[in-house]
Amino acid sequence: MKVADFNYELPEELIAQVPIKDRSASRLMVLHRNNETIEHKNFKDIIDYLKPGDCLVRNNTKVIPARLYGVKDETGAKVEFLLLNRLEDDIWEVMARPGRRLQEGTKVSFGDGILKAEILEKMPGGNRKVKFEYKGIFNEILDEIGLMPLPPYIHESLKDKERYQTVYAKYEGSSAAPTAGLHFTDELIKQIQDKGVEIANVTLHVGIGTFRPVKVENIEEHEMHTEHFYIKKEDVEKINRAKRNGNRVIAVGTTSCRVLETIADDNGIVKEMESDTNIFIFPGYKFKCIDGLITNFHLPESTLIMLVSALAGKEFVMNAYKEAVKEKYRFFSFGDAMFIE
Repeated sequence: MKVADFNYELPEELIAQVPIKDRSASRLMVLHRNNETIEHKNFKDIIDYLKPGDCLVRNNTKVIPARLYGVKDETGAKVEFLLLNRLEDDIWEVMARPGRRLQEGTKVSFGDGILKAEILEKMPGGNRKVKFEYKGIFNEILDEIGLMPLPPYIHESLKDKERYQTVYAKYEGSSAAPTAGLHFTDELIKQIQDKGVEIANVTLHVGIGTFRPVKVENIEEHEMHTEHFYIKKEDVEKINRAKRNGNRVIAVGTTSCRVLETIADDNGIVKEMESDTNIFIFPGYKFKCIDGLITNFHLPESTLIMLVSALAGKEFVMNAYKEAVKEKYRFFSFGDAMFIE
């Protein structure tokens, strides 16, 4: 299967640059797999498609202000770091620019010296391993001097950092938001629970690799990036109860979906686990756990549109994307949503 099979024409003006004021007022395209029909709704209407006994599984990771701008101590040259992965204590894997000037031993300062870093080594793929030095609490320093690592297709600045977090974000560690969850409000979540829908959590720290383009012609040759996740016992029990009772498990976002499909057995039963996943889901994959998916509209030729196509069928999904363009839906991180049932 070719990467080009997942391309579509997207006018640039449909790429949402800022979040709308009311999270749950975004639009919702509902895809019915049983008869391949489409409905156009508002996100608040999602409650009408959820049934008592369903289990909604969401990713409660929290985005850190992972983009840092600083200077080289030696020359004063400008430097940009994007924090990707905490390796141990104060040692991180970072994407560093300009890379050619940041060799082993280079020292960098951020925020007028309240945060300092030394390049320890160049890693495979060009990222850098760095050690930070500071006084105080690292996350508080990030909150003070760091910026939200918005995706490369967003060119507007974000006035409120919290709008790139879900309302249920809890555990810090992501370089990007699990954007399907951005549509939920506390009020809507309560209404969903009051209807008898269980809500379970997974935690997958989203890496910047989620935006990495597929550079091979045949998708089977693509190497998926790795992301760290964990799921707790009480959440496992909610998911397994739904499966055993014949109710649906609905993933909020592709990250939740990837965790569930990584840990599920052939009967869709999951277990408490902390690990890494590099699962790559594309057409031909047989889903083990999830029965539905809430997701945003994804980039052409991305691994995420391939995952959605695996669930709903490539032709149906690509036709739905054409309709979304025609109906002027808003695309990508701050855009509208899709529910596949």
